[in-house]
Amino acid sequence: QVQLVESGGGLVQAGGSLRLSCVASGRTFGPVFMAWFRQAPGKEREFVSAIDWTYGSTYYADSVKGRFTISRDNGKNMVYLQMNSLKPEDTAVYYCANSNIYNDYDRESRYNYWGQGTQVTVSS
Repeated sequence: QVQLVESGGGLVQAGGSLRLSCVASGRTFGPVFMAWFRQAPGKEREFVSAIDWTYGSTYYADSVKGRFTISRDNGKNMVYLQMNSLKPEDTAVYYCANSNIYNDYDRESRYNYWGQGTQVTVSS
């Protein structure tokens, strides 16, 4: 079993920055990918970014490319999402997720463990 706990959400003005953190625990923790998804009110959950846990390759949704940066600290079992130049449309609950599958990093169905989510609100 793997537990994921997010932190770092909050209220920020448009153009501002936030850094989300996710800490993983559990004896079986050893993902292929760690990712961030988000869900805005009334919308489906969507892929934001993923990182290959072993090699560090990173992947982004087009909507956040150039503004968000995903990173990891393998020794601390942590993954981060640095969010810059935030826009009101980035407002959502952000979820950290773990996948043990070697492809389809942007597909929600490939992720088997999820955190409880952290709220990010960007005011205009």
